[in-house]
Amino acid sequence: MESFWVAAAWSLLPTVVVSAVFVIVLRGILRFDRTERRVHAQIEAEERAARGLPPRV
Repeated sequence: MESFWVAAAWSLLPTVVVSAVFVIVLRGILRFDRTERRVHAQIEAEERAARGLPPRV
């Protein structure tokens, strides 16, 4: 009976590892996008202020 549980664990291990890698990569992509949008909005606000335009709402 122990070999059954070992086989079950080994069969689930690749799925768990791939899922974990997928979550880590997706989290990094979303974090990068959020940071990029924040920086872009900051640059745009600085350019609008330099031209004397009102800030975006």
